[in-house]
Amino acid sequence: MGMRTAALRDMPQTDRAAAGAPQGVARFAGFLYLVIAVAAGVAHFYVPNQLIVPGDAAATAGNIAASGQLFRIGIASEYVVLLSEVVLSLLLYVLLRPVSKTLALVAAAFRLTMTAIHGLNLLNSFIVLLLLGGGGTLSAFSADQLHALAMLFLEAHSAGFAIGIVFLIPHMFVLGYLIFRSGYFPKWIGILFLLAGCGYLIDSALLLFVPGYGETPAIIAMLIAAAEIIFPLWLLVRGVDARRWGN
Repeated sequence: MGMRTAALRDMPQTDRAAAGAPQGVARFAGFLYLVIAVAAGVAHFYVPNQLIVPGDAAATAGNIAASGQLFRIGIASEYVVLLSEVVLSLLLYVLLRPVSKTLALVAAAFRLTMTAIHGLNLLNSFIVLLLLGGGGTLSAFSADQLHALAMLFLEAHSAGFAIGIVFLIPHMFVLGYLIFRSGYFPKWIGILFLLAGCGYLIDSALLLFVPGYGETPAIIAMLIAAAEIIFPLWLLVRGVDARRWGN
Protein backbone atom coordinates (compact mmCIF):
# COMPACT_ATOMS: atom_id res chain seq x y z
CA MET A 1 0.00 0.00 0.00
CA GLY A 2 2.79 2.41 0.94
CA MET A 3 4.53 1.73 -2.38
CA ARG A 4 1.36 2.67 -4.28
CA THR A 5 1.01 5.92 -2.33
CA ALA A 6 4.64 6.77 -3.01
CA ALA A 7 4.10 6.00 -6.70
CA LEU A 8 1.22 8.47 -6.79
CA ARG A 9 3.40 11.15 -5.18
CA ASP A 10 6.00 10.57 -7.90
CA MET A 11 3.50 11.06 -10.74
CA PRO A 12 3.64 14.23 -12.86
CA GLN A 13 1.04 16.85 -11.98
CA THR A 14 -1.22 15.91 -14.92
CA ASP A 15 -1.17 12.27 -13.81
CA ARG A 16 -2.04 13.23 -10.23
CA ALA A 17 -5.00 15.19 -11.56
CA ALA A 18 -6.26 12.06 -13.36
CA ALA A 19 -5.61 10.01 -10.25
CA GLY A 20 -7.79 12.40 -8.26
CA ALA A 21 -10.82 11.61 -10.40
CA PRO A 22 -11.03 7.81 -10.61
CA GLN A 23 -14.83 7.79 -10.76
CA GLY A 24 -14.90 10.00 -13.84
CA VAL A 25 -12.30 7.83 -15.54
CA ALA A 26 -14.20 4.66 -14.59
CA ARG A 27 -17.52 5.93 -15.89
CA PHE A 28 -16.02 7.16 -19.15
CA ALA A 29 -14.37 3.76 -19.60
CA GLY A 30 -17.71 2.05 -18.98
CA PHE A 31 -19.37 4.33 -21.54
CA LEU A 32 -16.70 3.51 -24.14
CA TYR A 33 -17.14 -0.22 -23.49
CA LEU A 34 -20.82 0.14 -24.35
CA VAL A 35 -20.07 2.27 -27.43
CA ILE A 36 -17.69 -0.45 -28.62
CA ALA A 37 -20.29 -3.16 -27.97
CA VAL A 38 -22.97 -1.37 -30.01
CA ALA A 39 -20.66 -0.32 -32.87
CA ALA A 40 -19.05 -3.78 -33.04
CA GLY A 41 -22.49 -5.36 -33.13
CA VAL A 42 -23.34 -3.25 -36.18
CA ALA A 43 -19.97 -3.79 -37.91
CA HIS A 44 -19.41 -7.49 -37.21
CA PHE A 45 -22.91 -8.93 -36.92
CA TYR A 46 -25.73 -6.81 -38.33
CA VAL A 47 -24.09 -5.59 -41.56
CA PRO A 48 -22.46 -8.94 -42.51
CA ASN A 49 -25.70 -10.81 -41.80
CA GLN A 50 -27.57 -8.43 -44.09
CA LEU A 51 -25.09 -8.49 -46.97
CA ILE A 52 -22.88 -11.58 -46.98
CA VAL A 53 -24.24 -14.86 -48.36
CA PRO A 54 -21.76 -17.60 -47.37
CA GLY A 55 -20.47 -19.49 -50.40
CA ASP A 56 -22.24 -17.25 -52.92
CA ALA A 57 -19.92 -14.54 -54.25
CA ALA A 58 -22.39 -13.24 -56.84
CA ALA A 59 -25.24 -12.81 -54.35
CA THR A 60 -22.92 -11.15 -51.86
CA ALA A 61 -21.58 -8.76 -54.48
CA GLY A 62 -25.14 -7.94 -55.57
CA ASN A 63 -26.16 -7.20 -51.98
CA ILE A 64 -23.20 -4.89 -51.43
CA ALA A 65 -23.74 -3.12 -54.74
CA ALA A 66 -27.42 -2.60 -53.92
CA SER A 67 -26.76 -1.53 -50.32
CA GLY A 68 -23.45 0.29 -50.58
CA GLN A 69 -24.42 2.76 -47.87
CA LEU A 70 -25.07 -0.06 -45.41
CA PHE A 71 -21.63 -1.52 -46.18
CA ARG A 72 -20.09 1.90 -45.57
CA ILE A 73 -21.99 2.18 -42.29
CA GLY A 74 -20.29 -1.06 -41.28
CA ILE A 75 -16.89 0.49 -42.07
CA ALA A 76 -17.78 3.66 -40.16
CA SER A 77 -18.87 1.55 -37.19
CA GLU A 78 -15.48 -0.15 -37.22
CA TYR A 79 -13.83 3.27 -37.11
CA VAL A 80 -15.92 4.10 -34.04
CA VAL A 81 -14.74 0.86 -32.43
CA LEU A 82 -11.08 1.52 -33.22
CA LEU A 83 -11.06 5.11 -31.97
CA SER A 84 -12.89 4.08 -28.80
CA GLU A 85 -10.47 1.19 -28.25
CA VAL A 86 -7.47 3.54 -28.24
CA VAL A 87 -9.00 5.76 -25.56
CA LEU A 88 -10.32 2.79 -23.55
CA SER A 89 -6.86 1.20 -23.49
CA LEU A 90 -5.42 4.33 -21.90
CA LEU A 91 -8.28 4.69 -19.41
CA LEU A 92 -7.89 1.09 -18.26
CA TYR A 93 -4.18 1.76 -17.80
CA VAL A 94 -4.99 4.78 -15.59
CA LEU A 95 -7.51 2.77 -13.56
CA LEU A 96 -5.26 -0.24 -12.97
CA ARG A 97 -1.73 1.19 -12.71
CA PRO A 98 -1.99 1.53 -8.90
CA VAL A 99 -1.96 -2.30 -8.81
CA SER A 100 1.03 -2.64 -11.13
CA LYS A 101 2.17 0.05 -13.52
CA THR A 102 4.15 -2.49 -15.57
CA LEU A 103 1.31 -4.99 -15.96
CA ALA A 104 -1.22 -2.25 -16.68
CA LEU A 105 1.10 -1.04 -19.45
CA VAL A 106 1.42 -4.60 -20.79
CA ALA A 107 -2.37 -4.94 -20.88
CA ALA A 108 -2.69 -1.62 -22.72
CA ALA A 109 0.03 -2.61 -25.21
CA PHE A 110 -1.73 -5.84 -26.14
CA ARG A 111 -5.09 -4.11 -26.61
CA LEU A 112 -3.52 -1.34 -28.70
CA THR A 113 -1.74 -3.96 -30.83
CA MET A 114 -5.10 -5.62 -31.50
CA THR A 115 -6.54 -2.22 -32.43
CA ALA A 116 -3.69 -1.50 -34.85
CA ILE A 117 -4.19 -4.86 -36.58
CA HIS A 118 -7.92 -4.27 -36.88
CA GLY A 119 -7.26 -0.80 -38.26
CA LEU A 120 -4.98 -2.20 -40.96
CA ASN A 121 -7.56 -4.91 -41.60
CA LEU A 122 -10.05 -2.26 -42.74
CA LEU A 123 -8.10 -2.07 -46.00
CA ASN A 124 -9.82 -5.32 -46.99
CA SER A 125 -13.22 -3.63 -46.76
CA PHE A 126 -12.10 -0.69 -48.87
CA ILE A 127 -10.66 -3.06 -51.48
CA VAL A 128 -14.09 -4.74 -51.69
CA LEU A 129 -15.63 -1.34 -52.49
CA LEU A 130 -12.99 -0.71 -55.15
CA LEU A 131 -13.53 -4.10 -56.76
CA LEU A 132 -17.29 -3.75 -56.92
CA GLY A 133 -17.05 -0.13 -58.05
CA GLY A 134 -15.58 -1.27 -61.38
CA GLY A 135 -13.94 0.98 -63.92
CA GLY A 136 -10.29 1.68 -64.69
CA THR A 137 -7.95 -1.29 -64.74
CA LEU A 138 -10.71 -3.48 -63.26
CA SER A 139 -12.35 -3.61 -66.69
CA ALA A 140 -9.81 -6.32 -67.51
CA PHE A 141 -11.65 -8.66 -65.12
CA SER A 142 -14.96 -10.35 -65.75
CA ALA A 143 -17.89 -9.80 -63.38
CA ASP A 144 -17.48 -13.30 -61.94
CA GLN A 145 -13.79 -12.67 -61.28
CA LEU A 146 -14.53 -9.38 -59.52
CA HIS A 147 -17.19 -11.05 -57.39
CA ALA A 148 -14.79 -13.85 -56.45
CA LEU A 149 -12.06 -11.36 -55.54
CA ALA A 150 -14.50 -9.34 -53.43
CA MET A 151 -15.49 -12.50 -51.56
CA LEU A 152 -11.82 -13.32 -51.06
CA PHE A 153 -11.16 -9.94 -49.43
CA LEU A 154 -14.24 -10.30 -47.24
CA GLU A 155 -12.84 -13.62 -46.03
CA ALA A 156 -9.45 -11.95 -45.55
CA HIS A 157 -11.19 -9.34 -43.40
CA SER A 158 -12.62 -12.10 -41.19
CA ALA A 159 -9.17 -13.70 -40.92
CA GLY A 160 -7.58 -10.35 -40.06
CA PHE A 161 -10.13 -9.79 -37.33
CA ALA A 162 -9.34 -13.22 -35.86
CA ILE A 163 -5.61 -12.42 -35.92
CA GLY A 164 -6.25 -9.24 -33.95
CA ILE A 165 -8.29 -11.10 -31.35
CA VAL A 166 -5.23 -13.26 -30.58
CA PHE A 167 -3.66 -10.17 -29.00
CA LEU A 168 -6.78 -9.61 -26.92
CA ILE A 169 -6.24 -12.94 -25.15
CA PRO A 170 -3.20 -11.89 -23.04
CA HIS A 171 -4.90 -8.53 -22.44
CA MET A 172 -7.88 -10.32 -20.89
CA PHE A 173 -5.68 -12.47 -18.65
CA VAL A 174 -3.59 -9.54 -17.43
CA LEU A 175 -6.68 -7.37 -16.97
CA GLY A 176 -8.39 -10.13 -14.99
CA TYR A 177 -5.36 -10.48 -12.72
CA LEU A 178 -5.14 -6.73 -12.12
CA ILE A 179 -8.84 -6.45 -11.34
CA PHE A 180 -8.61 -9.43 -8.98
CA ARG A 181 -5.64 -7.92 -7.13
CA SER A 182 -6.92 -4.33 -7.16
CA GLY A 183 -9.01 -4.27 -3.99
CA TYR A 184 -11.18 -1.53 -5.49
CA PHE A 185 -13.00 -3.81 -7.94
CA PRO A 186 -14.77 -7.04 -6.90
CA LYS A 187 -12.56 -10.10 -7.23
CA TRP A 188 -15.31 -11.99 -9.05
CA ILE A 189 -15.10 -9.55 -11.96
CA GLY A 190 -11.41 -10.39 -12.27
CA ILE A 191 -12.35 -14.08 -12.36
CA LEU A 192 -14.88 -13.36 -15.12
CA PHE A 193 -12.12 -11.78 -17.21
CA LEU A 194 -9.85 -14.77 -16.65
CA LEU A 195 -12.67 -17.06 -17.82
CA ALA A 196 -13.30 -14.78 -20.81
CA GLY A 197 -9.61 -15.01 -21.68
CA CYS A 198 -9.94 -18.80 -21.63
CA GLY A 199 -12.97 -18.48 -23.91
CA TYR A 200 -11.06 -16.36 -26.42
CA LEU A 201 -8.12 -18.78 -26.24
CA ILE A 202 -10.28 -21.83 -26.93
CA ASP A 203 -12.15 -20.07 -29.73
CA SER A 204 -8.90 -18.94 -31.40
CA ALA A 205 -7.35 -22.41 -31.05
CA LEU A 206 -10.40 -24.05 -32.62
CA LEU A 207 -10.34 -21.53 -35.45
CA LEU A 208 -6.67 -22.25 -36.09
CA PHE A 209 -6.58 -26.04 -35.69
CA VAL A 210 -10.08 -27.25 -36.60
CA PRO A 211 -10.85 -27.00 -40.34
CA GLY A 212 -14.34 -25.75 -41.04
CA TYR A 213 -14.82 -24.37 -37.54
CA GLY A 214 -17.87 -22.14 -37.66
CA GLU A 215 -19.73 -20.17 -35.03
CA THR A 216 -18.39 -19.75 -31.51
CA PRO A 217 -20.06 -22.30 -29.18
CA ALA A 218 -22.69 -20.78 -26.92
CA ILE A 219 -20.85 -21.61 -23.67
CA ILE A 220 -17.71 -19.81 -24.89
CA ALA A 221 -19.73 -16.82 -26.10
CA MET A 222 -21.41 -16.63 -22.69
CA LEU A 223 -18.04 -16.62 -20.88
CA ILE A 224 -16.84 -13.75 -23.04
CA ALA A 225 -20.09 -11.79 -22.87
CA ALA A 226 -20.34 -12.07 -19.08
CA ALA A 227 -17.12 -10.13 -18.51
CA GLU A 228 -17.60 -7.62 -21.30
CA ILE A 229 -21.14 -6.73 -20.24
CA ILE A 230 -20.92 -6.85 -16.44
CA PHE A 231 -17.66 -4.88 -16.11
CA PRO A 232 -18.77 -1.80 -18.11
CA LEU A 233 -22.09 -1.78 -16.26
CA TRP A 234 -20.17 -1.92 -12.98
CA LEU A 235 -17.95 0.97 -14.11
CA LEU A 236 -20.99 3.05 -15.03
CA VAL A 237 -23.08 2.31 -11.94
CA ARG A 238 -20.55 1.72 -9.16
CA GLY A 239 -17.24 2.93 -10.55
CA VAL A 240 -14.27 2.24 -8.29
CA ASP A 241 -13.91 2.15 -4.52
CA ALA A 242 -12.16 5.54 -4.36
CA ARG A 243 -11.06 4.95 -0.75
CA ARG A 244 -8.89 2.05 -1.86
CA TRP A 245 -7.87 3.28 -5.31
CA GLY A 246 -4.23 4.31 -5.26
CA ASN A 247 -3.73 3.27 -1.61
